[in-house]
Amino acid sequence: MTPVTDPKGPARRASGAKRPRPGPDHGAWFLVLPALIPILVLSVGPLLYGVLLAFTDAQSGRTEPTRWIGTLNFQDLMHDTLFWESFRIGLVWAVGVTVPQFLLALGLALLLNQNLRLRWLARALAIVPWAMPEVVVGIMWRLVYNPDAGILNETLRDLGLGDGRDWLSGLATALPAVIVVGVWAGMPQTTVALLAGLQNTPRELHEAAAVDGAGAWRRFRTVTWPALRPVALAITALNLIWNLNAFALVYVLTSGGPGGRTRLPMLFAYEEAFRYGQFGYAAAMGCVMVAVVSVLLAVFLAGRLRGGLKEGGVA
Repeated sequence: MTPVTDPKGPARRASGAKRPRPGPDHGAWFLVLPALIPILVLSVGPLLYGVLLAFTDAQSGRTEPTRWIGTLNFQDLMHDTLFWESFRIGLVWAVGVTVPQFLLALGLALLLNQNLRLRWLARALAIVPWAMPEVVVGIMWRLVYNPDAGILNETLRDLGLGDGRDWLSGLATALPAVIVVGVWAGMPQTTVALLAGLQNTPRELHEAAAVDGAGAWRRFRTVTWPALRPVALAITALNLIWNLNAFALVYVLTSGGPGGRTRLPMLFAYEEAFRYGQFGYAAAMGCVMVAVVSVLLAVFLAGRLRGGLKEGGVA
């Protein structure tokens, strides 16, 4: 059976005519809509409404209509020392949680990647804090830090290291105590991500390095870390953003006290909105935090793009 040919094919090729490109597949939008609509309704819509609210004098309990005041809320925010102090505390919290979180998770991931007995049980126990809601974690650690009957103070008394102290109410100990809880609660997700990266590293590379006489540290530095670096950078950037936007855990533990020593930016915005009714001013704080997170994301994506170009050999 002879194949059917297009009689105009040679003429079309000779004239350089191009085939018409297929149009956009509008039917694909119907497949995307079930996932797109909740994002638009629950994320993009409230975000745009919050940005709009930041340029108004919206308050709770007022009978006058809300007025458009331009950038007045942002001007007041620039001179609000309490907000910038909370922003400084938020940076200390975010860095203080993210760095130990990564280091401890890296050590735990390296341990769980070994051929240990009952490794499956150890991996399951390692993600228990991740499965617990932040409110439950906060209540549990409030019991641990309890000045009278908490397990921490009881242990210190049994060891003869003092009578204990009120960790969450002390001006010098509140923020470090909360940071410890943040590290404990967020370490499992970092461990899981790093463990997945370790398992994707070819074992042949480790075996070849060991044959060449490389020790454990050299194998980690030349084989493990280069393969793990993309995952480590991604999870560290995400942890930094998540910790900078933390709210529930610190709210349950200290509610921003004592004396504002643990008042993170999100707690400050919450108080302005729902305790004092300054919705427009609180929305301006939220816009500032969105801008900060956007800058962090832009820096991370620019670094990843630059790294990808270098790995691809593009100058």
